Formats: sequence, structure tokens, C-alpha cells
Amino acid sequence: MSNIEKIFSLKGKTAIVTGAGSGMGRRFAATLADAGATVICAARQKARIEEVAAEINKAGGKAFAVVCDVSSTDSVEQLFDQAQTLSGGLVNVLVNSAAQLDFSPFPAVTDESWQNLINTNLSGTMRTCRALSTRLIQAGKPGSIVNITSVTGEQVMMGIPIYGALKAAVNQLTRSMARDMFDQRIRCNAIAPGYFQTEMVSGYFETEAGQADIARLPLKRVGDVSELDGALLLLASDAGSYINGHILSVDAGQVIQLL
Repeated sequence: MSNIEKIFSLKGKTAIVTGAGSGMGRRFAATLADAGATVICAARQKARIEEVAAEINKAGGKAFAVVCDVSSTDSVEQLFDQAQTLSGGLVNVLVNSAAQLDFSPFPAVTDESWQNLINTNLSGTMRTCRALSTRLIQAGKPGSIVNITSVTGEQVMMGIPIYGALKAAVNQLTRSMARDMFDQRIRCNAIAPGYFQTEMVSGYFETEAGQADIARLPLKRVGDVSELDGALLLLASDAGSYINGHILSVDAGQVIQLL
């Protein structure tokens, strides 16, 4: 193994990926496993994460499926307890990919949607970060948190006010956690993807409005989830050992074009 391969390697690490049943989370789980990590695939739908874990194991990686609802503190704590039992060690990498999306323009925002998205997209992220950090600090061990935010946390997009506001909040939470834990050797960073082809938004890109948005993008196309591999491995591995409190945009220049 070359020195470059070594610094990007996650061999000996245990990683939790929330939202691992589909979309970006599914890709993240496979990528971390390919880099050598034991991966805990977490999501609410058991069948989906079991399928993801089975694919990873078949490909020669090591993965387990654990049902978790990040909107529940008890469920999150149980996730980390099970992950430690299954892997035989502490979780030291966390990728927060679980999220919900609501296509309701303002002021057509309901209290139910507002609360649901806060509880998953923001509070859920806080819960998993807290669970990881508490355990690592108690053990005196380092770790890496990678939160998945969005260009909508920086650039206003029409029709998704709740989602955008919460992604901006996760950006600030990420920076704040990094600052509070400078002395704990727990790095906290985020990836802010632009427009990517995932199950959550695939229907939109097929609409007239979606096609118009694609035509305005710098590369005139949406991203493929494989194009997030490099950013993920940089922030999760020792290759990013001096990167902390950073929001890494992966958007082909979408934000700077629209500013």
C-alpha cells in the first residue's frame, strides 16, 4: 500500500452512516467500506439497510444493518450501543446523511412539516453527533464527523424554505461543534452537495422547472453520487487530519455562479 493509499485508508475504523438505505447515504456506506472501514448502515427501513449491508459484504467489505430513527434520542443511543457490540470497538467515523425534504414554498409551510424536518434534519444530526462525541471523549479517542448539508444552506432556492434553513443551521452547528471540541481531537466538517441525482429529488429533475435548473448549472448536468467519494474520504480519513470546521461545497461551482 502506497503512502497516499495509507492516509486515505479507513482500515481499523468503524463508521456509522445514517440515511444509508438510499441515495447518497447508500453510496457513502459502500465508499467507506471500500476504504476499509467496518460500516454500520443505519436508517428506519430495515429491508433497505439490510440490502445495502449485504451488497457491501458480498463485495468483500464488512457491514451491519441497524434500524435507527434519528428523531428519537433512545433510538440513536441504541444505534451506538449496537454498533459497538457488532464491530467490537468504538465508532470513530460518523456520516450524517439522514434527511427529509418538503417542497412547500413559503407561506404554505405547515407546523407538522416544520417540526418533522427540524427533528430529523437538525435535531437528528445533533443527537448522533452528541452520541459519538460523548463516547469518544470518555474514551479519550479521536474521531471524525461528516455532516451532509447542501448548497441550499448558503444559496437561497425557491420552494424549500424549511430544508434550506435547516441545512444552514447544520452548517453552523458543524462549525460550533468543531470549535467546542478543539481539544478533544474530534474533527467536525460538512459536505455541501449541489444538485445530485438521488431518489429524493429525481422526480423534480424530470419536470420542466427541473430541466430549466439543470440548463443553468455550470456543467449543464446534475452530479453523480460517485463524485462525492473524494470529498467524503478526505474528511473522514487521516488525509483530512488538519481540516476542521469546514463546509466543503461539491457543486461544480453552482453557488458562486448563482451569487
